[in-house]
Amino acid sequence: MQIHDFKTVIDNYKVVFFDAYGVLKNYKGLIPGVENTFRYLKETQKEFYILTNDASRKPQQLADSYHSLGIKDVFINNIISSGMLAMDYLKQKVKGGKVVFLGTDDSAYYIETLGLEAVPISELDLNNLNDIQALAFLDDEGFDWKDDLNKTINLLRRKNIPVIVANTDGTYPVSKKEIAIAMGGLSRMIEAIVGKQFVGFGKPDSQMFIFAYEHIKSKNIEKKDILMVGDTLHTDILGGNKFGLDTVLVLSGNTQAEDVEVNIHSSGIIPTYICEAAIVD
Repeated sequence: MQIHDFKTVIDNYKVVFFDAYGVLKNYKGLIPGVENTFRYLKETQKEFYILTNDASRKPQQLADSYHSLGIKDVFINNIISSGMLAMDYLKQKVKGGKVVFLGTDDSAYYIETLGLEAVPISELDLNNLNDIQALAFLDDEGFDWKDDLNKTINLLRRKNIPVIVANTDGTYPVSKKEIAIAMGGLSRMIEAIVGKQFVGFGKPDSQMFIFAYEHIKSKNIEKKDILMVGDTLHTDILGGNKFGLDTVLVLSGNTQAEDVEVNIHSSGIIPTYICEAAIVD
C-alpha cells in the first residue's frame, strides 16, 4: 500500500471536492492541520467544494460552522449538501401544499424556502391529510423516535405520497469507537415496513456529484481536473469513482490504516490515491 503526499496529489488538479466529517473535521472539531490546507488552496487559487450528506442545518449554518473553527474561507457557495438536492427535487415535484418532515426546525429551511408549508411530524393530524403532498426525512434529531416514527408509518399506510430522504447515511461516528444511527438507517427501516421505495440523496449517488459539477465557477473544467477527497470507501470513493473522478482515500476518519488494504480488497472499491489526511504540511 503506497501512501501519497496530499500536497503533491492536489497540485495535479484545479478543483477539489471534500467530504466533511472525517476529512475536514471530526467529533473533536477541526482535524489538526486542515487550516494549512485551506491556506494552500487560497494561495494556489484552487476551487473547492464541501460535499456533505447533511440536511440538519441551512447552508449558511454549515458554512458558519467552519468559521467558528477558524476557517474563514468557506462560504455558502462552497457548500453542496444533500439537503440542497432534496430542495431541488421538491421544487420540481411539489408545486404547493404541505410537506411533512422529520428533523430539526433548522432543517425545515429546505421546505419553507420553496414557499411550501413545513409540518413537523409531531404536529401532523392523521385524520386530516388532504393537503399533505410529500414526506421528507431531513435529520435524525427533532422528533420522538417512538411516537413520531409510528405516526410516519401510519401516514404512509393511509396516503400515497413521494418520500424524500435527504441524508442516506446509515450511521455516523460520535467518537473514535462508537457510531449512532443516522437518518438513512431510520428511513430504510420505515421503507422496509411500509413496502415502498423512497427517493434518497447523498453520496454515493451521482446526483450530488452532478449538482456539484454544475456549480463549479471556473470555466472549461473537465472531470479529469477534479479530485474527490473522502474517508469512506462506500460513499465518498465509490461516488467519485462512479462519476469518473480521481479519488483520495484519507485515513483520518472512517477508514483506519490497519484496515485499509482489507477493506479495499473485500469491497473492490479502489481509490486513485491513499493519504494519511487531507493536510498540506
